[in-house]
Amino acid sequence: MWDPARYLAFADHRSRPFRELVARVGATSPRRVVDLGCGPGNLTLELAERWPSAVVEALDSSPEMVAEARARGVDARVADVASWEPGPDVDVVVTNAVLQWVPGHEELLRGWVRALPSGAWLAVQVPGNFAGPSHRLVRELVERRRPALRGLLRESPVLDPAGYAEVLSGAAVDAWETTYLQRLEGEDAVLEWITGTALRPVRAALDDAGWAEFRALLAPRLREVYPPRADGTTWFPFRRVFAVARVL
Repeated sequence: MWDPARYLAFADHRSRPFRELVARVGATSPRRVVDLGCGPGNLTLELAERWPSAVVEALDSSPEMVAEARARGVDARVADVASWEPGPDVDVVVTNAVLQWVPGHEELLRGWVRALPSGAWLAVQVPGNFAGPSHRLVRELVERRRPALRGLLRESPVLDPAGYAEVLSGAAVDAWETTYLQRLEGEDAVLEWITGTALRPVRAALDDAGWAEFRALLAPRLREVYPPRADGTTWFPFRRVFAVARVL
C-alpha cells in the first residue's frame, strides 16, 4: 500500500527529476498526454499546465494514490502500467519513477515505441541507486533477519542510460544520468525517505511489531553510512537514470 502523505513529505526532491525529464520533451501541441504512474497527482497538474489544450490521462496502480490525485482535480484512474497500451492520439507518455517496479519493462518500452504514432514522445525516469549503501543495507538486513522476504527486493531492476538507449533505439533517443546530492531534514531522514518507496514491499509483508523491529535494526546502520550534520540535516546522494525518445 502506498502512503501519499509519506511520499509527499519529500515532494521537492521527488519533483526535480520529473521536471528535468519533461523539460527534454519537445512536444508543442500534443493531443493526449499520458502520465503512467501519476502518484498523488501533484506533478500531473504540471503536465496539464504545460499543455493546456491536451487531454491529460493519469493512471496509477495504487488506489490510495489515485484517490489523492482525484482530490487534487486530476482525472486519474487505477490501472496497471504493464497492461497499458497507447491509443492512436497519444503524443506524449511520461513514466516517472515507476518502471523499477515492473519486471521486464524493457519489452514494454519496445512495444510502446512500436505502437506510438510518428512524432510522439516517450519520457522515462527511474531511480538508479540500487547499488548504493541505502539499498544494499536493506538487502543485507533482509538476508540476515528476514530471508523469507529476499524475493521482494531485486538487486538490479533498472538499466543504465546506455541500456535504455539500446532498448529505445527504434526512436531518436536522449539518455543520461544525474546524481543529486539531496539535503534531507529530520531524524533518520534517509530511513524516512526509503520508507516511502524502496521499503514498501518489506513494510507490506510485516506486521506492526515486525516492521518496528526491522526499522530499529536498520536505523543505526543508515545513520552510520549517512551521518547527520551538525545542523541536523543529512546529505543523501541519489542517482537517477533518464531517457527521452521521439518516435520516428
